Amino acid sequence: MKSKFAINFVAASCLAISPGVFANPSPNQDKSAEVRSITGCLSKGDSADEFAITASNGSTWELKSDTVKLSSHVGHTVTVTGKVWHPDMHGAKEKAKDAVDADAKEHGHLNVTKMSMVSESCK
Repeated sequence: MKSKFAINFVAASCLAISPGVFANPSPNQDKSAEVRSITGCLSKGDSADEFAITASNGSTWELKSDTVKLSSHVGHTVTVTGKVWHPDMHGAKEKAKDAVDADAKEHGHLNVTKMSMVSESCK
């Protein structure tokens, strides 16, 4: 009788903690981080002072900067570092998207404070 109770307790405990364990498939990536570094192909955005970057994992980010001149690096592979716009809201949106579709690609907005060129072309 005690072993049946113990087995049921272990099974119930596993079910109780499984949403927390499986909700975030990549625990190393904090989707609500305020500062992010992204490497990818830089392209022109929708407006005059807006740019976009597409990372090798398929994530896309809309970029703006008051301090870094991005226009001369369109078509280059670059690493940009900056502050995520509304990091808490971004993290919640991305975690909800991951819960629905584990293959969903991240999309966000970044205010770039630093950039370094990786390659003069996009691969």
